[in-house]
Amino acid sequence: MTEPVTLKTVAKHAGVSYQTVSKVVHNQGQISPALRQRIQKSIDELGYRPNAAAQALRTHASHLIGYSWSLERKDHSSFILDQFQHDIVEDAEDAGYHILLVPRRTEHDVDSHFRELVKARRVDGFILSSIEYNDPRIESVARLKVPFVSFGRSHTSDATACVDVDGRAGIAKAVHHLIDSGHRRIAIIAWPDSSRVGNDRLAGYLDVMSDAGLPVEPAWIVRGTGETEYGYSAAQQLLAIPEPSRPSAIVTVLDSIAMGAMQAVETCGLIVGRDIAVTGFDDMPTTRHLKPGLTTIRQPIREVARAVLSLLLAQVNGEQSVVQPLMLSPELVIRESSQGYGHVDHEKGALSTVTA
Repeated sequence: MTEPVTLKTVAKHAGVSYQTVSKVVHNQGQISPALRQRIQKSIDELGYRPNAAAQALRTHASHLIGYSWSLERKDHSSFILDQFQHDIVEDAEDAGYHILLVPRRTEHDVDSHFRELVKARRVDGFILSSIEYNDPRIESVARLKVPFVSFGRSHTSDATACVDVDGRAGIAKAVHHLIDSGHRRIAIIAWPDSSRVGNDRLAGYLDVMSDAGLPVEPAWIVRGTGETEYGYSAAQQLLAIPEPSRPSAIVTVLDSIAMGAMQAVETCGLIVGRDIAVTGFDDMPTTRHLKPGLTTIRQPIREVARAVLSLLLAQVNGEQSVVQPLMLSPELVIRESSQGYGHVDHEKGALSTVTA
């Protein structure tokens, strides 16, 4: 059986003391470049690998970050959270950390779950996402006095580290674009009032309509849950409104909802873009390949992930204890679904076909 390579093995091979090798491995003390190079050469030749478990016991660091998010139903998925998880895994590895997945299940005792992980020193901190109102995870982790950063805000997030995308501003950009294109009757397919993200996005719609002096008919706001099928049925409801009250544009809070709305427009014998404008939110990869391409709001998830990890590691390393919430701005991506082939009747607020 091959003997394990230890610090003492490396020290003997390099002709130095055990303590000197330890300083090089743990990047401590003043070691001359020549001696450091000699020791590193022995480490490489012998194939020495530090004992991560032993290091964790000595330094009280696991180099693991717990990531908690809410599990979606099997028939639902979140493009944004999938991208965010991919990015934090990649960035954490670059920083010498790994991600421990801690999915949130409603039947679990959140408080005891986090407490066990912290007590066993299995994680150095937490990243939380899928944040909603009164999110119990924020209070649980705060009580444990362990570093954490959330992607998203809750009612208590003003006093905690969080990074979020300004969904209110994102929807506002979409509505401004539609108004600039000549639309006056603009509807929105939104989420229930229990959704923090949904309420932020709905507020952006209401802000711009009010500032523009445009009326908002109660029938133009449809709230519900779901994705493509919900978008289809909600749009059918809006398209059933008789003229001249029927909206000429539909804003949605999610790309997959917008896709359902586009299907409903086509089913009614209308043309998306020419007859009814539709916008989405998230800029999923499929949106640019739709016919017509979907105008949408792109979230800067790459930047969110970097900011979240940077804030967390600053806390873990004792570099920053008090942090302020960080809000990032999304981008409006204009495609054919909001750009008609005809012209807009500014008086009626509806798209009119130009006859060749």
